[in-house]
Amino acid sequence: MVAMMGALHGSVVGSVLASLPSPSSNEIGFGPLSFRVYGLAIAAGVLVGVWLARKRWAERGGDPEDITSVALWAVPAGLIGARLYHVITDWQKYFPDDPMGALAIWKGGLGIPGGIAAGVAVGLLVARRKGMRLSVGLDVVAPALPLAQAIGRIGNWFNQELFGGPTNLPWGLEIDPANRPAEYANVATFHPTFLYEGLWNLALMGVLLAIDRRRTLRPGNLFVLYVGGYFLGRLWVEALRIDPASVVLGLRVNIWMSLVAMAGVLVVLAVRGVRRRPDDVDDAYTDGHTFGGDDAVAGAGQSSADDDSADQSSADQSSADETG
Repeated sequence: MVAMMGALHGSVVGSVLASLPSPSSNEIGFGPLSFRVYGLAIAAGVLVGVWLARKRWAERGGDPEDITSVALWAVPAGLIGARLYHVITDWQKYFPDDPMGALAIWKGGLGIPGGIAAGVAVGLLVARRKGMRLSVGLDVVAPALPLAQAIGRIGNWFNQELFGGPTNLPWGLEIDPANRPAEYANVATFHPTFLYEGLWNLALMGVLLAIDRRRTLRPGNLFVLYVGGYFLGRLWVEALRIDPASVVLGLRVNIWMSLVAMAGVLVVLAVRGVRRRPDDVDDAYTDGHTFGGDDAVAGAGQSSADDDSADQSSADQSSADETG
């Protein structure tokens, strides 16, 4: 009996570790309503990322509502930029046979490089108008971005997309026959590259938070490290993927993009320097004020002065009445 139970236990463990299953549906129903998990994952990633950025901005002395205001513009811009990047780099999927498919964002297809570029560009414009110190703001959102991206990758799992080549590893991902590339129709398990990227992003977030606590980098460089770290991970993950993609000189477009981005990071760090300088500042705002700090103290001081003046006026009036 003991031997039988041991064999059964080993069989169960072996079957559990043999592969990772894929969800049978990419939708979640709530009564008569149904929602694509892909969209829900992106929304959850945005909300959690904004929460972390708000918390970090407040720790710098900024108003958390600033982050929300920036996100209201930067997030839609990022989604548009991500979709445009995907359609431009994978145009053969949509043109000339299915041009309307370029609008079907719920089916997947967001290019993170385009999302980063558009979202950051618009976010910087909004932040500048609000008087935020841009270098500090970029550092604040740096760890929040890979966190949001990691959560968003869950949607790829439900869509059964963005997986890598065949593998017999215990964490190989089961893909339904309908979602397998034709040349791998008889292969059951593949590299879960979206999971690799998600875990890489979580690790990147942890590294950025640890580096930021030491305060040894010049303001703005934490964001530069995020860009370099993200594209370093994307480089090896992209090399594992087998989904159709545009190829230039024998390499996938996103591999070229990763190489260009990493080279750009090295140039930026070489030009502006890595370590903090004596004249570097971490003020949240360009005018040096802090939310709930200098403004509150000044307001309280003005209120106290007004009260003292009112009390003195009352005393003078009382004295005048007694004299009269």
